[in-house]
Amino acid sequence: MEIIKVASSKIYEQIAAQIRQQIISGKLLPGDKLPSTRELSESFQVGRSTVREALSALKAMGLVEIHQGEGIYVRKINPSDLEMPSLDALLMSRTTILELLEARKSLEVSNAGLAAEKRTEEDLLAFEDILVRMKNSLGDEEQGEKEDMLFHLTLARATHNSIMARLLETISAQMELAIRETRRLQMYSNKSVSLQLWKEHQEIFEAVQAGNSNVAQEKMKQHLFHVERVLLRYLK
Repeated sequence: MEIIKVASSKIYEQIAAQIRQQIISGKLLPGDKLPSTRELSESFQVGRSTVREALSALKAMGLVEIHQGEGIYVRKINPSDLEMPSLDALLMSRTTILELLEARKSLEVSNAGLAAEKRTEEDLLAFEDILVRMKNSLGDEEQGEKEDMLFHLTLARATHNSIMARLLETISAQMELAIRETRRLQMYSNKSVSLQLWKEHQEIFEAVQAGNSNVAQEKMKQHLFHVERVLLRYLK
């Protein structure tokens, strides 16, 4: 794909706009795989977190699909995808962020209960691997954010309900954009906060592992209440 160096202001928006234009113009076709986050970071000469923000914007627009462990692929474009209003206008208000948090809470609490009932041994092994990596990366903002997102996606997949997993992916993509200005990464760079988050994920896992749906739901409620309190401190 073609790369044009970008100015320093609103860098992620400029990167997203470049890739969006190449999709619209047909230079990038449905099914094409984009370069990795690392490769895009090097090509645009920006940090990986900036590239992830741009990719999150494109995903929320419905222009790309991000497959964990596989890569980022261009989606088939529907006319409605090109007529979407500015995501900043839709997502950056305090009210909308609170609504997203509320929607996420409802979905994730349900996911925790279903996962406790339907999880497999393979699901449990995936959780254990994530929690080990999460604990080993306390204070590492990039890795901490990655493992956190993967834990919740794995939980959704452990429901063995494809609709639940897709709903979580949609809400997560919008949340990534909506809380950009709340400095989410500070949650992971603060070692004491990230340790508490790890403990909460561990407790959710233990309830899922035990097959206790009610406890899993309660632990998820407590975890999301804590996350919400941390995020709201940065909302203006």
